[in-house]
Amino acid sequence: MTHKSPPKIYVAGHRGMVGSAIVRALADLGQTHLLTRTHAELDLIDQAAVRAFFLQERPDQVYLAAAKVGGIHANNSYPAEFIYENLMVQANVIDAAYRAGVKKLLFLGSSCIYPRLAPQPMAEEALLSGHLEPTNEPYAVAKIAGIKLCESYNRQYGVDYRSVMPTNLYGPGDNYHPENSHVIPALLRRFHEAKVNQAASVSIWGSGTPRREFLHVDDMARASLHVMNLDPATYAQQTDPMCSHINVGAGTDLSIRELAETIQAVVGYPGEIRFDTSKPDGTPRKLMDSSRLHRLGWQPQVALREGLEQAYAAFLQALTAESGRF
Repeated sequence: MTHKSPPKIYVAGHRGMVGSAIVRALADLGQTHLLTRTHAELDLIDQAAVRAFFLQERPDQVYLAAAKVGGIHANNSYPAEFIYENLMVQANVIDAAYRAGVKKLLFLGSSCIYPRLAPQPMAEEALLSGHLEPTNEPYAVAKIAGIKLCESYNRQYGVDYRSVMPTNLYGPGDNYHPENSHVIPALLRRFHEAKVNQAASVSIWGSGTPRREFLHVDDMARASLHVMNLDPATYAQQTDPMCSHINVGAGTDLSIRELAETIQAVVGYPGEIRFDTSKPDGTPRKLMDSSRLHRLGWQPQVALREGLEQAYAAFLQALTAESGRF
């Protein structure tokens, strides 16, 4: 009797927050045949190098988590880099995967693909139904292209390339850079520094009224594996060939003010919060309709307060281990 060998799984972007969480989730399931490459080992913008890698390694499955990401400031400052690098990485990996015979691929996108004023909560069908948020339009256009690449290769070549669109993520491996980080790591750092420096107040961009949804990255990783491994018939029942992406969210949102107050409590900062209304708010509200994924049998496990406490503990560990880095 022959035993079926475990699948060879390539995780693109394995050092990033989502990619590293997917690697952890795969390892937890006992997957031992994992394939990774650092940027120094494989530049995903280099088409020839990507094709050579796939033809040599011929993975069975691909998780495409590699991306150039950042917050409002980064997206405003480097729009050309955000659209070019993400378009190139996606096109190179998806096409090379097809050419190397990869049948199963999961592309990770972003909730910013939806129109700025999309009906809330945002359902998958809202894609391409209105104007995007200007502050991250280049990144969003690239991610929309990634979805359509997967759908087009499915339709023309009969492969099984799926897409998941996470809400705002946080957790282990997050970026705490003072200018290029997302809202949760930025606020954790800002409140911590204010606490250490005994600052009287903390200034936060915008009015505090926009509402956001947040999901722990380990929940996102579990959702990614869940979607990748769904039976094709089950997946097809809940999707459409030209609207095949699946939202991944926690199902609830809160205002930036409420988030700031929660992080203030987690950090233990006693001062005042001030909102700088001269700075942009971004999209007024971003709540995902994740009912499609819930019908497919997935639910989040990490509550926000619990996740924020874990994130702050990880931030403090990083400060201790690599003092001077942040």
